[in-house]
Amino acid sequence: MTQQTDGTTRRTALNRERVLRAAVAHADRSGIEALSMRSLAQELGVVPMALYKHVANKDELLAGMVDIVIAEMDETDVVGGTAEDGGTAPAVEQADWKGAVRRRILAARRALLRHLWAARVIESRTAPTPGALGYLDALIGTFRSGGLSADLTHHAMHALGSRLWGFTQELLPAAPDTDAQVQAAALADLALRYPHIAEIAAGGAHDEDTVVGRGCDDQFEFEFALDLLLDGVERLHRQGWSSAGRT
Repeated sequence: MTQQTDGTTRRTALNRERVLRAAVAHADRSGIEALSMRSLAQELGVVPMALYKHVANKDELLAGMVDIVIAEMDETDVVGGTAEDGGTAPAVEQADWKGAVRRRILAARRALLRHLWAARVIESRTAPTPGALGYLDALIGTFRSGGLSADLTHHAMHALGSRLWGFTQELLPAAPDTDAQVQAAALADLALRYPHIAEIAAGGAHDEDTVVGRGCDDQFEFEFALDLLLDGVERLHRQGWSSAGRT
């Protein structure tokens, strides 16, 4: 917060970038619920009013934080560019559009795993941020550079849904942490009432440390669904599919 110079104390100047990065670090450490303009100001060693020179309100702060995280989605494992490209679609060989899309989406997932609060904030936004629009534009450009029609790309984006951002909504709420005996009794009761759900719940591998908490949204399930969708889009592309031909 401060620097010592020749026996005097000089406060490090605030700017928008520093405010946003401090807010991201605050949320990473304490959770998004603990973030407020007051708590952020305290962490930066300034009065709350000093923050409003750089962000108009809490909503603008959250929008800026989202764009910080989205910039990380473009920084690694993306063919032909980084976040500095300003959302420009990477140049891809037509044969590798699927691999390029996959790498971009998995880079997004890694960013969200570093910032576990971000998925909820992205979902809650009522209007896309400039960073979000740039990310989506680049992703669409990857499909189009690969030779996919605008029509098929449109439907592929819908099918991928929140996976474009690196997360999916859990199918069922995660069970609360209980001891093994209580869990066994609950599963037995579930099997009596809803046998098919119980069969699936008992049959799949579960991850105790996933992006959404205990449940099935682990890396394997995410990549399985992503590959299933991209394989389907590739098949339709090869068939020359168009929504105009649907019945």
